[in-house]
Amino acid sequence: MSRVLERVHKHRAKLRAEGMQPIQIWVPDTRRSGFAEECRRQSLVVKQDPHEKELLNFLDDAADREGWEA
Repeated sequence: MSRVLERVHKHRAKLRAEGMQPIQIWVPDTRRSGFAEECRRQSLVVKQDPHEKELLNFLDDAADREGWEA
């Protein structure tokens, strides 16, 4: 095993011993052709939606900002 792999294995073993668990998360590729256009399209779809406005107001009211500086 290479030295790099040994270090990675040792590091992961340490994290596991500390109670950590590795996970894998798949996210959209922001570099993909058409990504920005699709974001724009979806934003325009919900821009005037009253349910979206209601949800955003709820999230704003529910947000815990204690200790944050404005």
